[in-house]
Amino acid sequence: MNSPMQTFSQKAINFFTNLKSPKTLPGNIKVLNPYKVEDVKIIVKEFYNRFFDDTNERVFILGINPGRFGGGVTGIAFTDPIVLEEYCGIKNSLIKKPELSSRFVYSFINEFGGVKKFYSKFFMGAVYPLALLSDGKNYNYYDSKELYRILKPHLISSLQKQINFGARKDIVICLGKKNFNYLNELNKEFKFFESIIILEHPRFIMQYKLKKKEQYIKKYIDTFNSCY
Repeated sequence: MNSPMQTFSQKAINFFTNLKSPKTLPGNIKVLNPYKVEDVKIIVKEFYNRFFDDTNERVFILGINPGRFGGGVTGIAFTDPIVLEEYCGIKNSLIKKPELSSRFVYSFINEFGGVKKFYSKFFMGAVYPLALLSDGKNYNYYDSKELYRILKPHLISSLQKQINFGARKDIVICLGKKNFNYLNELNKEFKFFESIIILEHPRFIMQYKLKKKEQYIKKYIDTFNSCY
């Protein structure tokens, strides 16, 4: 007898709670893997069972890799411990430090219609699902050629596994223009998605375009609504 079809949440929980860090990285680059922490495993299970307990396909939104105050702590992309509690209703004992990207994303989600509506249609992930640090600061998977070369097999594997949660293949939203260059290169080779939409990265907006935050939120809302 065949086992029942796995839900989106079951696939996501299995993927994230079993993520392993690369054994060697160049220079002083380190990986921050929150999924080794038992409290984070509990958070991940609660989050995905709350918002993704179905077999519906979703449009994927792919960032770069998690930040050290957001997904690098909670295990949930673009979600710091503060918004995890305030917007997602998931109480946690993690250190409550705000993350810029997280603040923008949840301002947008709130105006979009709230977490329940948003997560029923979209999944937020990353091209590389673990946080990277250099000298204690956030580092991007593409910031050195050597790092990208080493991580490329992990990027490919990670994307394939995340897509298997239940991604719509016709479209993907990519956050960050440089991130797009690398995702587009991988997509041409492996045909993950039919088309890629680019949006400015939340961190870029909050750091350099804060006065235009509401304009960017409207742009996000218009873009996300156009997917349905």
